[in-house]
Amino acid sequence: MVRTDDIQAWREKRLLAAGFDDRVAADFAHDEAVDLHELLELVDRGCPPHLAARILAPLDYRGASR
Repeated sequence: MVRTDDIQAWREKRLLAAGFDDRVAADFAHDEAVDLHELLELVDRGCPPHLAARILAPLDYRGASR
């Protein structure tokens, strides 16, 4: 069985590799409401990571505006 910590670490590693800054990658990796695949698809299609984070951030998330 895969542990939650392992999943969060994998998500954070993927976000960092895609160019997201450390804080956003850590925050989004731990928030299951954030769709990792949608974030990565936006970046793959040419959207800058900071803009992809703003587009898909939960409404109450302030860190994506950086």
